Amino acid sequence: MLRTLKQITRIGIISEPVPLTAAERDKQDALQEEIRRIYGRALCIRHVDAGSCNGCELEIHALNNPYYNLEGLGIKFVASPRHADLLLVTGPVSRHMQAALRRTYEATPEPKWVIALGDCGCNGGLFGCSYASAGAVADVIPVDVTVPGCPPSPGAILSGILAVLDKPRATGLRSGSAEH
Repeated sequence: MLRTLKQITRIGIISEPVPLTAAERDKQDALQEEIRRIYGRALCIRHVDAGSCNGCELEIHALNNPYYNLEGLGIKFVASPRHADLLLVTGPVSRHMQAALRRTYEATPEPKWVIALGDCGCNGGLFGCSYASAGAVADVIPVDVTVPGCPPSPGAILSGILAVLDKPRATGLRSGSAEH
């Protein structure tokens, strides 16, 4: 143990992040500015596990590591749907989660977007629709973007989240909603 501590003090920190190139820095700054322009602040995501196996959750957690640096892009996870712009729903919707998912959707202020994540969220996956499962997220609440995969990679999840940024410009806001 002492030998390991001596080695750590002798070598120092070696896991510094790779510096961004000027083009990458410009792209990151432009994305942050676009998020601020659309939302007036960071894009806030509320994750809802509607009955998944936790494979998708492991990939979602990877988005917060230094490689993907989701918060550095101006995107963050929040604990309450009342503070969210986007619902990220994983798993086939279990019968016991149907009412909770609807309440979460209703509690999210307009304009709001929903991403169905993973094969289970997109189409019910392996579990489909049964006595215990209501199937896909779209069978319970409206879905704007689907990200297939079992589980989808963090890059695919990030692409799905960024696809939502085009929704307000391309399709307009949902009826009855007001722009920020």
